[in-house]
Amino acid sequence: MSSKALLAALLAPLAAGALVAQPAAPASGRYEGRLCVATGTASAECGPAAVTVRSAKDMRVQVADIVYRLALHSSQLDVVLMHGAMQIDGFTANYDWEGRALVFNDPDKPVRYRIEIDPKPR
Repeated sequence: MSSKALLAALLAPLAAGALVAQPAAPASGRYEGRLCVATGTASAECGPAAVTVRSAKDMRVQVADIVYRLALHSSQLDVVLMHGAMQIDGFTANYDWEGRALVFNDPDKPVRYRIEIDPKPR
């Protein structure tokens, strides 16, 4: 076996595992969820949230009358925070999926977000 073939045979399981290990957004639909927000070194405060997945790249997370509009790209997301028709914040951040939880940090403030999405749509 050539060295190229041997290397390919050794790396194939790793590549396959990497493809499987990367979770993605849930299917389109409405979900119960939980939004956890931590500032500075404080522990996260969590509460119920209504999560609407419009597509793998477009989500809405609503807590009372505040809506987080999330536009997901390959490694970053755009966050627009709305109170009714008024935009109250917006930023772009790196994100990661941890199982069914979307995790990201505000790059300009010491704020960490975790959006946990229930497995079954409402």
